[in-house]
Amino acid sequence: MPRPPGHGPGYEVKRQEIIDQAAALFAKQGYAATGIAELGEVAGLAKGALYYYIGSKENLLVEIQDRVLGPLLTGARSIAALDEDPVLKLRLLSQALLDIILARLDHIWVYEHDYRHLTGSNRSRLLRQRREFEKIVRGLLVAAMDVGAFRRLDPRLAMLQFLNLHNHTYQWARADGPWDAAFLSREYCATLISGFCSDGYDVAGLEKRLAEYRERSSA
Repeated sequence: MPRPPGHGPGYEVKRQEIIDQAAALFAKQGYAATGIAELGEVAGLAKGALYYYIGSKENLLVEIQDRVLGPLLTGARSIAALDEDPVLKLRLLSQALLDIILARLDHIWVYEHDYRHLTGSNRSRLLRQRREFEKIVRGLLVAAMDVGAFRRLDPRLAMLQFLNLHNHTYQWARADGPWDAAFLSREYCATLISGFCSDGYDVAGLEKRLAEYRERSSA
């Protein structure tokens, strides 16, 4: 939601703070079970002042979803457009997804559990964005099959395996836990690619190719 005309930077700072607080509260007790009065109490605002910053309770849910899907889609589009082999791009996408999950665990909880409470155009836009991300994942998997890196698989089932392995991380991960996004992505992809790959594919060589790609891209 853009800043209304005439409001200074303090307005946006406070609004972002409210979104953070709402995400934590929704993740703890659920969107439907959280009332405006509770949100106002956490934010230290009366009901009218709270609406001044958020417009509606559903707007908070939209903002939380956008914090997840906005950067995720931007990163996924950029990765898909790279002139690199599809398996490497899947590895990059894996880590990009896990980076977001670990950075915003409470947002991911809300994203996974409460999106059904969105209505009308808000719900349609979210579902359209989700389908776009799924299409990118599926496209990279099919491309890996086309170049012979992966054996022929049902594209939808392969996509669901990729997403399920990553998306459930929020249920047990901690931001300060022993495993960061880079480690989890390496382990997840080693498991997935070992199962997906064609006979003779160099699974172990993927991490070397990833390091070489990062060295090139940072030069």
